[in-house]
Amino acid sequence: MQTQLADFIKDTPEGQEADAILRACVHCGFCTATCPTYQLLGDELDGPRGRIYLIKQVLEGKKATVATQTHLDRCLTCRNCETTCPSGVQYGRLVDIGRKVVEDQVPRPLQQRLVRGLLKEALPRKWLFTPAMKAGQLMRPLLPKALQNKVPVAHAAGRWPTRQHARKMLLLDGCVQPAMAPNINAATARVLDAVGVQLVVAPKAGCCGAIRYHLNDHDGGLDDMRHNIHAWWPHVEAGVEAIVMTASGCGVTVKEYGHLLARDPAYAAKAARISALTRDLSEIIPDFDGELQSRLRGKVGGRVVYHPPCTLQHGQQIRGKVEAVLRNAGVDVELCNDSHMCCGSAGTYSVLQPALSYQLRDNKLANLEATKPDTIVSANIGCLTHLQSGTQTPVRHWIELLDDALK
Repeated sequence: MQTQLADFIKDTPEGQEADAILRACVHCGFCTATCPTYQLLGDELDGPRGRIYLIKQVLEGKKATVATQTHLDRCLTCRNCETTCPSGVQYGRLVDIGRKVVEDQVPRPLQQRLVRGLLKEALPRKWLFTPAMKAGQLMRPLLPKALQNKVPVAHAAGRWPTRQHARKMLLLDGCVQPAMAPNINAATARVLDAVGVQLVVAPKAGCCGAIRYHLNDHDGGLDDMRHNIHAWWPHVEAGVEAIVMTASGCGVTVKEYGHLLARDPAYAAKAARISALTRDLSEIIPDFDGELQSRLRGKVGGRVVYHPPCTLQHGQQIRGKVEAVLRNAGVDVELCNDSHMCCGSAGTYSVLQPALSYQLRDNKLANLEATKPDTIVSANIGCLTHLQSGTQTPVRHWIELLDDALK
């Protein structure tokens, strides 16, 4: 694709990055076949190819409009298109750059500003979000359905291991997961404890930065990233083996710290080191398959269907690892039809684009439940909560199955 970027952006780092991405696109259209919003709406401008064209126009100087913003807002950033693109177009980075430019050009209505402001300010702050979630769980039966969908039933975390081990790994506790599903991280700590690894949490670490960054507050998102690097660095210097991610949405962001902070002289080297140490939980557990198999085989009953989050299979390009771990543990696990498609959660998308989000959820659940599962498992808190809002079948993080078996 030929480009001629406008003066306001062509010589900036973002402009140079966007230019390289745009030039890689050959407009073949393979991406439209796997784009969830194009499949639902059938509009070229609600698919990756059309959105790339819109971003190109804006970066070349054409004024963005409310329609431009709407088409970009409807993108889930699932990055399914990246998996199917034969040219390796980094669409996720391009849409982040394009959305920010459009955001600066097109003022949003007051209601949108209020909702987005609330999401940016409340979700990343545990001291705000945790008591609000606990209050919501206490009042859950009285809440309207739309709010009930965002407030999972409370579950106790169980004990956190207290044994000391020579091998240590660092855990991103996260901002919303500890309040919504505290058992996930506790279960991870117990499973790793069983194989001689101590999971350590840095109390001052917080949101990975994805919430603000993907809501076009790039400065705020980068500040969240720097905050985590500062909190983790003493543990990195002390020799932790890895930084473990139990939410794939956080993992895909932390793995990009090195790129996103590459131009920050104070943090570039540290950010690159953090990204290199970061591993999804499904990349950690296979290292202990031999030890776990004998202890787990035959202890997890029932049929299990696995929903691979987009942030894992498309964002991190990790496929097959969760299923392999579960099968090695003797779990009867399978994928559903169209397992590559998004469930509609996509971070804050289910709040900002509820109609499309729930259509995608219901389509995904229809395919998942066609396998007649006893349990649905996934690897990201957003997917878990979103899917559970539409089904009576238990939806759990896959590590909880291993934890139950070890008990």
